[in-house]
Formats: sequence, structure tokens, C-alpha cells
Amino acid sequence: MNFARKFKLIVQDKKLRNKILFVLFALIIFRVFASIPIPGVDVARLNEFFSNNQFLGLLNMFSGGGLANLSIVMLGVSPYITGSIIMQLLTMMIPKLKQMYHEEGEAGRKKFSQYSRLLTVPLAFVQGFGFLKLLQSQGVVNTLGGFELLTNIIVIVAGSILLMWIGELITEYGIGNGVSLLIFAGIVAGLPTAISQLYIAFEPSQIPMYVAFVGVAVAIIYAIVVVTEAERPIPIHYARQVRGSKVYGGVSTYLPLRVNQAGVIPIIFAMSILLFPQMILNFLVNVDINMIRTVSDFILGILSNSWFYAVSYFILVFFFTYFYTAITFDPDSISTNLQKSGAFIPGVRPGKSTSEYLGKVLTRITLVGATFLGVIAVLPLTMQAVTGVTALAIGGTALLIVVSVVLDLVKKVDAQISMREY
Repeated sequence: MNFARKFKLIVQDKKLRNKILFVLFALIIFRVFASIPIPGVDVARLNEFFSNNQFLGLLNMFSGGGLANLSIVMLGVSPYITGSIIMQLLTMMIPKLKQMYHEEGEAGRKKFSQYSRLLTVPLAFVQGFGFLKLLQSQGVVNTLGGFELLTNIIVIVAGSILLMWIGELITEYGIGNGVSLLIFAGIVAGLPTAISQLYIAFEPSQIPMYVAFVGVAVAIIYAIVVVTEAERPIPIHYARQVRGSKVYGGVSTYLPLRVNQAGVIPIIFAMSILLFPQMILNFLVNVDINMIRTVSDFILGILSNSWFYAVSYFILVFFFTYFYTAITFDPDSISTNLQKSGAFIPGVRPGKSTSEYLGKVLTRITLVGATFLGVIAVLPLTMQAVTGVTALAIGGTALLIVVSVVLDLVKKVDAQISMREY
């Protein structure tokens, strides 16, 4: 289907058109709130502080761009994502939570999501307090009294909860994953500024480097698209059944297993795990207790090492790819459903053998997807260590998120169009 026909179908389908307009409206609301700063910000000092800190650049991207001007939504969806990670990790340790998430159906998942939302509030409070104290110690925010500090924290927590709500509304009433789209919108909103800065600082002697970077970016985009679209088809055959004078079944199809089942979620999870402790340590390094300050400074020095950061980033992306795939894809459930519908995999016995076969295949192909995501994630950090250009680390991670979100969005729009045609 060509682009013109697809666009025409989107415009003609009232339901799909309204979903897309709802997403655009929600993202506009988000960008409006991201432009409203909290009181007492020294803009010149803030810009200087951000320009010399790669950690804050990554955190700004992760917050959806609201941190660059210390907006009321400066934390973005980071507390909600951190809360979701904690809850999903707890499913591995608490059987009741695992049962709630996997076996209680939609009602169990709603209750599970509610716990994640409740956990977002204290996490947002801790992150907001720590970050305000850090910026206050650096002179970016004016010295705040107890009441002023509490007021700003309440505003920041409310902003984070508002974004969480907007993200869930996008997921429910719009199209695509709301949290991913908010991060995507923050990245795209920063492109005009980044391009203008490159134009101002442009020198003819840097043309070969720019050409090389564009070539690498195109190669990364191509690789992301190929791996994201890659599937391992599992042949499925339906047994022929005779009911009265009618014959059912006897057809063959396949079960597609994606090489990268988790999509962009492992990247978001890994960034959340890496950024949260750095935020806390950046606050603790300025306390008056010598022992805490010394230990925090030592650990922060380790985390700030580019090679340690790259290795940790790779391991976390690799782990969360497997972890999220294990949560979202249940071989036992699929095996049971196939058996109930009279379907089987040729050469594999129904039941437990089918479940083990699916698990084995999924483990093997996820190894490829997890390794690829990890390599793509740390490649810009490696290039930064070699070339010394700090912006590459931020651009590489942003590129990975943007391409993955766009691919996911296009797939969901195509699915909606296909449903309309049928």
C-alpha cells in the first residue's frame, strides 16, 4: 500500500483520525507544560550547567525535554518508569504479584498498574527533592526556604503524575505507547535547537566528520529497522476435525516470533536504572557529613567513567531485553491455547514439549536481539570516547528511541487500517 492511499484511509477513517488527533493534542499539552519553569531559576547559570554535564543531557532527554528549563514537568515520566521497573522486578520475588500479573487477566493487570502509580508518588518526591537540592547547591536555583522548597516539590510531583496520566490516556484512547511517545516528543522538540547550534558552530574543516557521523546514523537506522522487523516463523498446523457433515481445520499457518520482542522498553528501563542512582549521588556529594560525601564522590566517579558506564549500559539493556520478553511472552500459555484449538507444531508433541520448544527458540533469537540493542546503545558512547564529542552519546540513544517508537507507531497504524479494511 503506497503512502498516499494509506494517508487517505487515515483521513477517511473517523476513529483512527480521532486517535491520531488525540495523540497530537496530548503531546501539545505536554510541550506547553514543559515550557513553564518553576520559580527562582537562574537561566544563564542553568544553560552553563547543562552544557558541561553529559548526565544532565541524558536526563533531559529521558524526561522528555522538560528538564532543560526546569519546567514543572522536569522529572518527566522517569518516576513512573522506575516504579514500573520495581513492580516488575517484585513479580520475580513475590508469587502473589506474579499471579496477579499473569493469571488474573485484565483485572489483575489493572490492579498491578495501580500499584505502579502509587509507587510513582514517593519516587517523584525523592527525585524532586534530590534534584532541587543539587541545583540549589550549584547556584542554578535560588536558595529556597522550607515552605518554598516544599511548594516546588509538590509542583514537580504533580507535574510528574500529570505526565503519567497523559501517557496512559495516549495508550488507552490514542495510538501507540504513551510513555514512549512522550519521550519521543521531547527528543524531537530538541532537534531545531541542536541543528541551529551545529549550524552556528559549523567549520568547513569539520565536513568529513559530519559526513562520517551522518553515514553512521543512516547505518544505525537501517540496522534498527532490519532487526525490529525480523521474525522467526514457527509453523503451526491445525488438525482436521469432522463435525457432522462439515470438516474443520487442516490448514497451516505460522506463529511469528520477533527477534526483538521488547522493542524500545529495555533502553528506557536501562536508562532509568543508570540515571536514578546518579541523581541521588549528585545530591549526597554536597551534604555536610564527610563520610557520606566521600563515599558518594567515589561511587559517582566510578559511574562517571565512560567505559564503566558503557559496560553497565550494555549489561542492563541485555538483561532487560530478556526480562521484558519473559514477562510479555508466556510459552506455557501459548502452548495451552494451541492445544485447546487443535493446533500443533510439526515434529513437536503438544503440551510441555511445545512450551519447551517455544522457550528454546525464543531464548536463541532474543540473544541476537539483546546483543544488537546493547551494541547499538553503547556504540555512540564508544565513538564519544574515541572522538571526544560529547553530543554523540546523547544523539545515539535518542536515535535508537526515535526509530523504535516510529516503527512501533507505523505498525499500529497499519494494524488499524487493516482492521478497517476487513
